Amino acid sequence: MIAIDTNVLVGAHRRDARWHTEAVDSMTPLLNGDGPWAVPWPCVHEFLVVVTRAGIFDPPSTLDEAATQVEIWLESPTVHVLHEGPEHWLRLRALLTTSMTTGPRIHDARIAAICLEHGVRELWTADRDFSRFPALRTRNPLVSSGP
Repeated sequence: MIAIDTNVLVGAHRRDARWHTEAVDSMTPLLNGDGPWAVPWPCVHEFLVVVTRAGIFDPPSTLDEAATQVEIWLESPTVHVLHEGPEHWLRLRALLTTSMTTGPRIHDARIAAICLEHGVRELWTADRDFSRFPALRTRNPLVSSGP
């Protein structure tokens, strides 16, 4: 299963985002396909923070626009919304310890732990900080990977 990180969600939603076309192009097959894909709840929350926050986009998305976008994604029959499960603390603690992650990057470790607990095969993200967690394979769908 593929999981989608916040930056890809933001790019798909905001037409004025630098990587809007690439984000839409990468998410469309997931939305319209038969295979399972996922969004961790922390990424949904962070998406809402980013797109509605004045100063990041001018103008920011309204709460209704952002909430409607989330509802569209959640209507996909193949989406799974991921959350902390019973093994979350053990997995998170192990990731934090082995990667020596502290401070704001703990949010990324939380997302990685959630993905690993749910068997995510690949996280689509533009955030290189996830390289701290080699157990979780990542791919940046916003850049071309070939000639």
